Amino acid sequence: MNPRERRAARHQPPIPEAEAGPSPRRRKAPITVEQVIDTALGVIATEGYEALTMRRLAGALDTGPASLYAHVVNKADLDELLIGRLCAELVLPEPDPAAWREQIRAVCTQIRDQYLKYPGISRAALAMAPTDLETVRVSEGMLAILLAGGVAPQAAAWAIDALLLYVAAYCLEVSIARQRAADDDAVWVHDREELLRRFAALPAETFPHTTRHATELTAGEGHDRFDFTLALMIDGLAHR
Repeated sequence: MNPRERRAARHQPPIPEAEAGPSPRRRKAPITVEQVIDTALGVIATEGYEALTMRRLAGALDTGPASLYAHVVNKADLDELLIGRLCAELVLPEPDPAAWREQIRAVCTQIRDQYLKYPGISRAALAMAPTDLETVRVSEGMLAILLAGGVAPQAAAWAIDALLLYVAAYCLEVSIARQRAADDDAVWVHDREELLRRFAALPAETFPHTTRHATELTAGEGHDRFDFTLALMIDGLAHR
């Protein structure tokens, strides 16, 4: 089976063991897809997503690029495997019409927390078609929650796309900000007191609203803004 056929096979439901053909002979201590994923996540956790290249991954696996390409087609295929692994860790609730808002918010929060464990990995989820079985499992679960809450199918479908896009973008921005702070000692750029001083120094006649509402513009701790935006999006669905 060539790499492209292998990639396509991963998108199909598993074949029952009784129907599977005989196992091919394997060389001693072969590199597996799971090992590739584990190693790639290790690189991202310590060095960030931008450091993950096929060459870097092959080096971390102590193998050559040819051995790596026997398991993954290209970087896009690797990205799909990585996001699929993170999705496999998510716990999806049984849809409850009375608690659908809390449930969909909880799923998005789980995705956020998974992305933030691996700096910049949410970039891999952008513009990705949900074909991996684990990513489809998550979108299926989110769709079931929204439909149970009475959201129309078309609105639910587009809402899932919007929610996942927001979560990925939020996590990517957090990762970029943390990386810049670490590399450039630029923590002061994101310091609230520094921002307040900058806004206060603006000419009030030119920026009347910014100077007047500087406190509101710089407010928020932790994931306050994330929680606010999710609530805004979900409440908007409820009022459609």
